[in-house]
Amino acid sequence: MKITKIKIENYRLLKQFSIDLEEIMSLVIGKNNTGKTSLLTVINSFLNGSEKSRFSFDDFNIDFKKELEALIEGDLPLESNYKPIGIKLKLFIEYDESDDLTNISRVMMDLDPENNKIVLGYEYHLTYDALERIKDKHTEFQVKEVNKKAENEDYKTRDIYDFLKIYQGDFFKSNRKSIEYDKTDNEENDYVYIDLDSEKISTKEIINFKFISAKRSVTNKENDKTLSTQTSEIYNQTEKTDEQNEQIEKFKDELVSTDHTFSTIYESLFENVVEKVRLFGGIRNDDSTISIESSLQHRELLSGNTTVMYKHNDTTLPEYNNGLGYMNLISMIFEIEIKIQEFKKSKLERPSDINLFFIEEPEAHTHPQMQYVFIKNIKSILNQGIIREDGDNRKLQTVITTHSSHIVAESNFDDIKYLKKESENNVIAKNLITLKEQYQEDPKQYQFLKQYLTLNRAEIFFADKAILIEGDTERILFPTLMKKNDFEEKRRFEGLNQIDPKHPLCSQNISIIEVGAFSQIFEKFIEFIEIKTLIITDLDAVGDDTKKCRVVVGTDYSNDALKLFFNNASLDELKVFTIDNKKITKNGDIWQSDVNGNLCVVYQTMENGVNARSFEDSFIQINREFINKKKEEFKGLKNRTYFDVAENDSYKLAEECVRKKTHFALDILFHTDENYTNWQIPLYIKEGLLWLKQ
Repeated sequence: MKITKIKIENYRLLKQFSIDLEEIMSLVIGKNNTGKTSLLTVINSFLNGSEKSRFSFDDFNIDFKKELEALIEGDLPLESNYKPIGIKLKLFIEYDESDDLTNISRVMMDLDPENNKIVLGYEYHLTYDALERIKDKHTEFQVKEVNKKAENEDYKTRDIYDFLKIYQGDFFKSNRKSIEYDKTDNEENDYVYIDLDSEKISTKEIINFKFISAKRSVTNKENDKTLSTQTSEIYNQTEKTDEQNEQIEKFKDELVSTDHTFSTIYESLFENVVEKVRLFGGIRNDDSTISIESSLQHRELLSGNTTVMYKHNDTTLPEYNNGLGYMNLISMIFEIEIKIQEFKKSKLERPSDINLFFIEEPEAHTHPQMQYVFIKNIKSILNQGIIREDGDNRKLQTVITTHSSHIVAESNFDDIKYLKKESENNVIAKNLITLKEQYQEDPKQYQFLKQYLTLNRAEIFFADKAILIEGDTERILFPTLMKKNDFEEKRRFEGLNQIDPKHPLCSQNISIIEVGAFSQIFEKFIEFIEIKTLIITDLDAVGDDTKKCRVVVGTDYSNDALKLFFNNASLDELKVFTIDNKKITKNGDIWQSDVNGNLCVVYQTMENGVNARSFEDSFIQINREFINKKKEEFKGLKNRTYFDVAENDSYKLAEECVRKKTHFALDILFHTDENYTNWQIPLYIKEGLLWLKQ
């Protein structure tokens, strides 16, 4: 039995949200403020929260607040046309013939053996009766506000949002349902349901939800004993399950013996105190006398007196002497063990049918290597599920949220759920596995994409914008090119006595991805993640013999990416394309020019009357004087005297003088002045960077 899908309505950024869950582990990723924490809190609020403190007005989606405002201030709709509105959570559950159906039989809506799905709905909503009452209350509230303003002209009148912040909790109520699932349409039917509250049917035996928050209390202060406290919690949970009965009984027997010894010591230690009590009349001769005896309790003993120590060489040190990263990692392992023990429940209780475990941002306070270790090893723990000695075992369904590209890199590509803002007030979740369908024509491309992204460039999932570059030269130079562009733009705006309204490139969240000659393979992925992307590539002109040549004499080009993104445009067409022609968007299966497009593909363009073929060709063409002055110091050059011959053009110099491209790029960096003014950025790169900045 497992949860296959979660739907959420009107909770913060989760306006109309749906996410599919994997059977064992789902990795939820996305940039900041894409609803990862909201996903956790809304589930916890419905499954574990109290009615009184479940939701506040600030939990409502912004668009829903406007809808609620219009409903309260507008005419009362007909009851037959009204559907209760509010925050909603739906859990889609799938079971098979091997599952024990004892608990879910009470919530089944369909006895058709072919329909193996149920939908549990949790709502915090406004019923029609409550709508009538809240409208009356709001009218009363408005009258009072008008009177207050009349009495005091300085009084700031409160609006409907202020009203709802105060009174929303009096009118919105929680409700639980089992909703019919239509297997023909593969969706729920909200109008047919069982009211679980009125039927007094609990869902606790069906679903048990627990989580580890990103806000963990681990510190490395001297007075912190988080880990030591967790050891007692682990013991408490273990004792409840009674799975270590023999060891626990032995522990208790030893405490009885210790109590004997301590009581003898206490008798002499507190002898004077007992005598003073007797002298002051606290004890009469014919009354029972008091004594101080040892009564060690195993729970309390562990709670206050266990200390986690670290062994370093031959010395043991207290927990706070270790690094925060290690402490956090160990604390998470302890916390996971505690939660698993809680999922097991006591020997007198049965575990729930579905055990949903949420781990939020396990990378907090840990360096990359620890993140690799954590995600590698957590899988083996999760795969074990919940194992009890009585054999009543259960699977553990886990959701992990992360901002860590290192955790993504070590995860199964097919388990990843990518959260993205679809609009200002709504987030959507995408399954990366759906990309596989889009690469059906060439599965090798999909395999390449999976391996490349997870092993090398997973940070693109967390970026606002991306730059796809060809090779090592661009990788080495691009941070400097971006910084130089920022300096030039700053000076330009200062010259106009203006402030640049856009953030500098170096202050933006931009991921630079080296893709070699394979940017065309990333086409579908770029569509999938829907972030503004700049592709920088080479024109790669060739002649009739298909060999590379100067652009001016070329008849074709060998760049597959340009052929894909510009629909096999001719070389002559590419040469006259402006930057606006290079801004494109996907229309069906074809990329088309669109000044508002989210993708821009740039390549060498006409500059100083010459159209270069490659980056080196382009750079030399506009920076020949800069190189010529330093050519003896450029370690990436050979045939340096060729620069002294005016007839040698930039194409020839790039082909015959650049010894190694990476060394040439490093030479440029080494000889750049502190103000980035002694060389120029090639025009095609400059145009691309200015577009990306906007």
